[in-house]
Amino acid sequence: MGWAGAQGRLAAGLLVNLAASICIVFLNKWLYVRLGFPNLSLTLVHFAVTWLGLYLCQALGAFAPKSLRPRQVLPLALSFCGFVVFTNLSLQSNTVGTYQLAKAMTTPVIVLIQSLAYGKTFPLRIKLTLLPITLGVFLNSYYDVKFSLLGMVFAALGVLVTSLYQVWVGAKQHELQVNSMQLLYYQAPMSSAMLFCIIPFFEPVFGEGGVFGPWTISAVIMVLLSGIIAFMVNLSIYWIIGNTSPVTYNMFGHFKFCITLLGGCLLFKDPLSVNQGFGILCTLLGILAYTHFKLSEQEGSKSKLVQRP
Repeated sequence: MGWAGAQGRLAAGLLVNLAASICIVFLNKWLYVRLGFPNLSLTLVHFAVTWLGLYLCQALGAFAPKSLRPRQVLPLALSFCGFVVFTNLSLQSNTVGTYQLAKAMTTPVIVLIQSLAYGKTFPLRIKLTLLPITLGVFLNSYYDVKFSLLGMVFAALGVLVTSLYQVWVGAKQHELQVNSMQLLYYQAPMSSAMLFCIIPFFEPVFGEGGVFGPWTISAVIMVLLSGIIAFMVNLSIYWIIGNTSPVTYNMFGHFKFCITLLGGCLLFKDPLSVNQGFGILCTLLGILAYTHFKLSEQEGSKSKLVQRP
């Protein structure tokens, strides 16, 4: 019964993450396309709900907050703002397929940043997997009939800032000896405050199209639901990483990648040419190869540690 219960909880956690990760993409796209809800304001709602959710989690004993100085978290809070805002702008301006594939470029950019800025070396086979990923993203973007130059600028900025954020998060977690939830507990309110200050300069606050505009009750519910789902994505990712192997987490991520691409075609009628399909296949194969080699590398490192006297 204990094993069955553990497997049931694992399946439930994976299903929650799958549903939340896919829903957040399609719900945000719907809010942008159908309602014209302002981007920065929606991001602010996500940050605020995430912080309230984390506050509730720590009150219930899910994790213990660790005292951190604001200046220690400030660079992360800035990059957190940047990567969420730019990826949301990419989703708003591009097709779901192009948005999803562009995010795959995060891996090559992280490798580049770690190589140039931190002097980290990567095996040749890891570097070679980045070629099909990059080629696939290029092919999909080049043959996208709904190609948007502004959308690609947002996508590129999103990839760059996301890569920097992920590199810095890893470094900060090690430096400050905190986990992702403890770090996010401080990042979310700081990022919310930053967005709250800059929104009036970029988006209307009151009136038509403003965050406090004449939205219908259903629109308000959808916006709040988007914030709750965004929090569920963060929480379920943390739970999955803590309760499964890296193989499970990564392979599950590839499954979500494929489902999201398919959903974009079906729900938003995003056209998909043969060349785009080839680009998607190239990217997916590159991601699978990269994951395989990285996991093999990690397993090899663990074996050496175990065998060392």
